[in-house]
Amino acid sequence: MPGDHADRIGWNARYAGGFVPSFRPHPLAVRALALDPPDGPVADLACGPSGAALLAAAQGRRVIAVDVSDVALGLLRDEAGCRGLGDLITLMHADLFAWAPEPRSHALVLCTGFWAASAFAAAASAVADGGVLAWEAFTTQARRERPSLPAEWCLAPGEPASLLPPDFTLVDQGEAPGVRRQMLARRRTPGLPCAPR
Repeated sequence: MPGDHADRIGWNARYAGGFVPSFRPHPLAVRALALDPPDGPVADLACGPSGAALLAAAQGRRVIAVDVSDVALGLLRDEAGCRGLGDLITLMHADLFAWAPEPRSHALVLCTGFWAASAFAAAASAVADGGVLAWEAFTTQARRERPSLPAEWCLAPGEPASLLPPDFTLVDQGEAPGVRRQMLARRRTPGLPCAPR
């Protein structure tokens, strides 16, 4: 990734200096892992210094932690090492717009605090049969409080559930604190009956 990437510079500045991460797992990650995804790796997208990645690794899962900030990934690497989880977490320094996973390769794909329809489509394609897709992002209502927030970074009404491929079943979608929306969905296993959407 180029060293002058604007998002990398901005997020590195946020995580540098006196930033102290909590490493507390995001509640959506806790809920997603409680759905008992099948065997397979977890992708934690736009992860930052992620407690979710640490929680999944502590459960014995392999984790791919993807973030544009190498500083955030360094914080996560150090904490994973302290907890003896470093061998289970692979750090990927990448912009999500360039993330190109293998189709149906992950038991769980998680993203909190980021939205781009193209990244969502890539994430959905990466979910294995029986796997879980978990997402949280700002809604368009957030722009009332933060007018500088670009509209394309915000979920429109009904999203992201309305963008799910047809072989997914919506588990839950609802509003979250801070004008955000959360969604949990599961990719159906071929041959099993469809649940109502």
